[in-house]
Amino acid sequence: MSSRKLAIVTGASSGIGLEIAKLAAQDGYDLIVAADTPFVEAGPALEGLGANVEQLEADLATQQGVDQLLQKVADRPVDVLVANAGHGLGHAFLDQSPDEWQHVINTNITGTLVLIQPIVKRMVERGEGKVLITGSIAGHLAGSFQAVYNGSKAFVDSFSAALNEELRDTGVTVTCLKPGATETNFFHRAELDDTKVGQAKKDDPADVAKAGWDAMKSGDPAVIYGMKNKMQVAAAGMLTDAETAKLHRAQAEPGSGNE
Repeated sequence: MSSRKLAIVTGASSGIGLEIAKLAAQDGYDLIVAADTPFVEAGPALEGLGANVEQLEADLATQQGVDQLLQKVADRPVDVLVANAGHGLGHAFLDQSPDEWQHVINTNITGTLVLIQPIVKRMVERGEGKVLITGSIAGHLAGSFQAVYNGSKAFVDSFSAALNEELRDTGVTVTCLKPGATETNFFHRAELDDTKVGQAKKDDPADVAKAGWDAMKSGDPAVIYGMKNKMQVAAAGMLTDAETAKLHRAQAEPGSGNE
């Protein structure tokens, strides 16, 4: 059995998740990586960093997908859990099918919590472990035309802070990474290509991942990447939900990128 520490990274086939997995491998962790899309580029990229990498293609919005991941972990001690799997969804709420918005909730909230609870229980029993959860600055904004997504991230941001406080003095820390718009497949999958935010210049996922990984190693409760994003969150804190919803419309309303 390997003497190297073990990190689990979800949503690791591309974007922020893949970049975090690379950082974990460079820091000497073996990896279990999971995603609902194939590891076409991620597999070779991670194997080349000297880590033992186990891949799982599964939908972590489902109990079956989470169970598959937990079975792969088995009774091995987990040193780091990166709960990064997420699903976005653009367009007006009334135009979304229940299957679509339920999948957002089941990925971002339900599946994330179902995965976190058993792993963190075992971390607490051992008296050590680190958790990095990908929230979003979207959780600070009422998200017109991304209403369910932003609402789900508000839950994640809040849950992460609450769990971290509950775990005080256990040796286990929870850090919430709150990215802004980042250059990943997120916007295309969420059908936001024709929006202002979909077409705007975005942050580099490698930079965002480094900020999250470093904050997790330091045991920080949360980190917002980038001054622009920090200013946006600060401004949102001084506005009502109705006002942030109006501002969000200008960025995320279908067709706004063509104006």
